[in-house]
Amino acid sequence: MAKLMKRYRSFRNFLEKHDWWAVFMYLFYGGWTTVVNIVVFYVSHQGLALNWQLSNTLAWILSVLFAFVTNKLWVFHSKTEGFGQLSWEFAKFIVARLVSYGIDMGSMFIMIDLMHTNTLISKIITQIIVVIANYFFSKIFIFKRV
Repeated sequence: MAKLMKRYRSFRNFLEKHDWWAVFMYLFYGGWTTVVNIVVFYVSHQGLALNWQLSNTLAWILSVLFAFVTNKLWVFHSKTEGFGQLSWEFAKFIVARLVSYGIDMGSMFIMIDLMHTNTLISKIITQIIVVIANYFFSKIFIFKRV
């Protein structure tokens, strides 16, 4: 266990030295957010037989809530004082995520309805685009480091 912790510290120190730690953490938690999104989409669409639009919306809602908490606490270490600042930060997060939701829905429409691509493959491709867009929205517009 001590050897593993030493490797972790070395890895983290290397990334922090090159100012890549936040990107790594975003990709780590963004990966988990993507898993939440894809699993909810799959279960809703395949398991519950909901249409892809409703399945995608449910996946978006749950993954946005998961992403807000992980981004705020562990990726950007954002500090807010009081409910007002937290509400403002959450509102900015939601607005940015609504933009990426539009990208998500538009990409899914093009791939599924126009190109007749498999829904799960379309979802995976779309999530790559969305993760990249969301990183820049979060880093530039939403979370402030203290």
